Amino acid sequence: MHTHNPVHDLVRMANQIAGYFQSYPQEEAVTETAGHIRSFWEPRMRQRLLDHVGTGGDGLHEIALQATGLLRAPQNA
Repeated sequence: MHTHNPVHDLVRMANQIAGYFQSYPQEEAVTETAGHIRSFWEPRMRQRLLDHVGTGGDGLHEIALQATGLLRAPQNA
């Protein structure tokens, strides 16, 4: 029996956001992706994504992976 892994949905959604912004300059794409996730995702969704990155971030788009670094930083940094 296949069990559904909710982290796969988060990876897919993060990758869709990163894909949308990938035509932007790299730094802006990373900032916009992080901003979107920070603004629209529930804190536990963000935490699950950060936990996934902590275990290697398998399947994440490079922009999404870099955006998680901004999510870890304090908002005023």
